[in-house]
Amino acid sequence: MNKSDFNYNLPTNLIAQNPLENRSASRLLCMNKQSGELVDRQFTDFIDLVQANDLLVFNNTKVIPARLFGHKQSGGKVEVLIERLLDEHNAIAHVKASKAAKAGTVITLAGGYHCEVLGREQDLYRLHFHGEQPLLSILAQIGHIPLPPYITRADNEADFSRYQTVFAQQEGAVAAPTAGLHFDEATMAKIQAKGISQAFVTLHVGSGTFQPVRVENLAEHIMHKEYFAVSQKTVKAIQETRAKGGRVIAIGTTAVRALESASQNGELAAGFGDTDLFITPGYQFKSVDAMLTNFHLPESTLLMLVSAFAGYENIMQAYQYAIAQKYRFFSYGDAMFLA
Repeated sequence: MNKSDFNYNLPTNLIAQNPLENRSASRLLCMNKQSGELVDRQFTDFIDLVQANDLLVFNNTKVIPARLFGHKQSGGKVEVLIERLLDEHNAIAHVKASKAAKAGTVITLAGGYHCEVLGREQDLYRLHFHGEQPLLSILAQIGHIPLPPYITRADNEADFSRYQTVFAQQEGAVAAPTAGLHFDEATMAKIQAKGISQAFVTLHVGSGTFQPVRVENLAEHIMHKEYFAVSQKTVKAIQETRAKGGRVIAIGTTAVRALESASQNGELAAGFGDTDLFITPGYQFKSVDAMLTNFHLPESTLLMLVSAFAGYENIMQAYQYAIAQKYRFFSYGDAMFLA
């Protein structure tokens, strides 16, 4: 298939710029992936759609305040977006400036912190942060929440909690696993009270999730890499769920990518590392039976993933329906349940 097959026209007023007052107040478009049938619901109905022998798999990655502002010695303004932490003092990052930063360039950041450009990593830069403080500590003090490019406002204090799931634990993401944003503490308590099992994976979502596919032929697309980890505990929970006839329900495309990345040898196995798995229609899913997800950007790898899962025509028709029904799109938008 081609990139243009996944294009659609979205009115800009349907791009959610702010979260709803309550996390669980969003709408939920439910699709039967076999028939393509659509049903309008509220997210609060989600628990009623999950059976006691099902397993919900969440991505427990935690968004770091990865956007930094500073200036070069010449006075030119610089914006840094951390893409990946390498260790306590080094990172791979996007660096936006009027002129491309060269190796040796020192960037002065807020709070008197400094980082130095060590060199290029393809479209990104390798940065070294001076001083004894660990990079995560520096980010906690001066970093901004890295809201996606389609949210056109500046980040604010509320984003520090709302662009973060309530079950976030493992620091390292620069974008939220957005399907998980709909869950609040009360919803998690209801899941537990109903006896629905939960498991966790980690996939540190990178900014590449928002990057457009630049080639028309999908076979030529080079997928961005993201770190993932699937524990033996999660593998066991999935095996037990399958043994009793339950469904493995991934909460978000990132949980899907983690599980499927750990299943590339034919069956799920515990493991960790970088994944560049690119899921397009025709892919045979090995570890996921149903999926909760948000609405995704035109021509994005995530739209291609959900099309592989629920059927290309089903998804494209569902998106047209969602636009007509004025669903809210993207990170702070409404959700879909594909089962």
